[in-house]
Amino acid sequence: MPTGRDTVAVSGRSDGSGSRSGSRYTTTTTTTTTTAGPSSSSSTTTTDDYDARGAGVNEETLLLDAGDGDVDGSRKYDSPGPGGNNPVWTGLDDFEGLPWWKKPSIRWLLGPYALVTLAFGGTLVPKLDLLIQLVCERYFADRSASDPNFTYLPVIFGQENPQCRIPEVQRSVATFMLTISVLTGLLSSLTAPKLGALSDRYGRRRLLVLVSLGGILSEIVTILAAKYPDTIHYKWMLLGAFFDGIAGSFTAASVLIHSYTSDCTPPSRRGVAIGYLHSCLFTGLALGPFLAGEVVRVTHSLLSIFYITLGCHIFFVIYMRYIIPESLSKKRQLIAREKHALENDTPQGPVPAWAASVSRVIPFGKHLSNAMRSLRSSNPFTPLKILFPSGPGNARLRRNLLLLAGIDTVVIGAAMSSGQVIVLYVQYIFGWDTVESSRFISLVSFVRVFVLMALFPVINYIFRIRPEARRRRESGVALVESNAGADKLDIWILRTALVSDVVGIVGYIFVRSSALFVLCAVITAFGGLGSATIQASLSKHVPAERVGQLLGAIGLLHALSRIVAPVIFNGIYAATIESYPQAFYVLLAVIFVAALVGSFLIRPHVFMVEDDKPAPSAQEGSPRARRDSMDDDVLLPGLL
Repeated sequence: MPTGRDTVAVSGRSDGSGSRSGSRYTTTTTTTTTTAGPSSSSSTTTTDDYDARGAGVNEETLLLDAGDGDVDGSRKYDSPGPGGNNPVWTGLDDFEGLPWWKKPSIRWLLGPYALVTLAFGGTLVPKLDLLIQLVCERYFADRSASDPNFTYLPVIFGQENPQCRIPEVQRSVATFMLTISVLTGLLSSLTAPKLGALSDRYGRRRLLVLVSLGGILSEIVTILAAKYPDTIHYKWMLLGAFFDGIAGSFTAASVLIHSYTSDCTPPSRRGVAIGYLHSCLFTGLALGPFLAGEVVRVTHSLLSIFYITLGCHIFFVIYMRYIIPESLSKKRQLIAREKHALENDTPQGPVPAWAASVSRVIPFGKHLSNAMRSLRSSNPFTPLKILFPSGPGNARLRRNLLLLAGIDTVVIGAAMSSGQVIVLYVQYIFGWDTVESSRFISLVSFVRVFVLMALFPVINYIFRIRPEARRRRESGVALVESNAGADKLDIWILRTALVSDVVGIVGYIFVRSSALFVLCAVITAFGGLGSATIQASLSKHVPAERVGQLLGAIGLLHALSRIVAPVIFNGIYAATIESYPQAFYVLLAVIFVAALVGSFLIRPHVFMVEDDKPAPSAQEGSPRARRDSMDDDVLLPGLL
């Protein structure tokens, strides 16, 4: 965190206590924090007077486009000044004057990302069916070896095998899925935060290539296990999970892609932009199973799906390496590296007393003391420190970050861990085959796509863009758009999404017909608004230089949820499948109700400001304006 001695000003009064938290809290005026050495100011601000801070928006667009310009941030808005009607966003000033193919934009991501998610959606059900068939064949083969009188129907890969719909096979599949999820989650929890922080210093693009290489190796292992089932045991798929996890898996890919989007999208449209990315994912989940079924029907081979998926991963790597422009300029990368170097040069605090004594008494004691300090600094949970800003004036920021991170972890953990269990449930309870399960996933995914592509932009336009544009016209001032925390619309969208999740999940518990179950699933599809809103809101709480670090910390929580959630969900389903298979949904409902309650504790317009100038003053005497502040890293003035 901050270095040097700090002077803290509270309500215009100076306190030279030198507190390292550097926090300040004011109700009527803006205060500044001064740091010894190269100076910068950073603050954590909360206020209900949103217009006073200049987080304006653009009324020209319903979705992402603004007239004939690039609204995702690939052009700078109209110049500010008296009577100006457009906000100014300076996030891509470093790319001014470059040709369009060298300017970052979310448009560069949408096509390739949609292709990869299409391949992912296409393998979701086939991979589960493949695993069921592999486990089933091994189960019957082992039982036949132990009991010569036991006979069974042969398992035909790529075909329906009703003999595999027994609790023993279902339990084994759920247990193996749990093992894969825990392994992948554990490894990605170690690598995803590091990759997120590294991307702030070295760019998003090259690290996306690294993450994709892990997916390629994982697909190769799956292909080998499917092609040579008698030679390669299905448990070798754990090696594929290792490759996927050590490269960061979906968690790191999500962190980097959302960071790229935040780099090149103004805050007022960031939620919609991230919603577009999520809609690509759900489009893949919707169309992928259908297209995969057609491919299997034409080729008469389940293995062809995995070859196509492997090809999509390879294309994504080539595209990221050679085509898409980097979203972080060299200057911003260099600034982040210098800040990181300053952090590492700062003493991390004293080592334990016994270690200090050892360093004076025994040979090589100094090296042991340094090793202890390094061990403390290598704590895998260190990335989470950004969620715990210290200081008496940072309670609101700390609460917002923790609540948003917690809710996001619940939503992502449930989405990534419950999907396969739901497929197992509907196949077991309703007797659905692969085609019916694929249609179910496609329907729910299409509803999510409609919500994110059509409903979400309309909500953003009606309740955010138009009101802000009207206030801007009335004031006659073009305002500077910046990260200014979640606004009231973000919070209410989140609450509405959680309500739809709760209603749908409670319906899962009580319905016993397939039609009503599908209706409940459609209701939960409206919860897709929540994840996109949370990701955008989190990025609005911190300066641009910290987006990768913050999302990396969120990635750590996502990875941990991939460990904990499967243990709970798969374990409960495996334990209660014969007695009360709906127990899984009961737990899910309780978790989402808790998340809904937590969403009512989030406060709007709480954010961290980091700038090379003093923060702008709030309107004097406004009883609604409120500011907190927190020291941050020292920026090198020569690089700004």
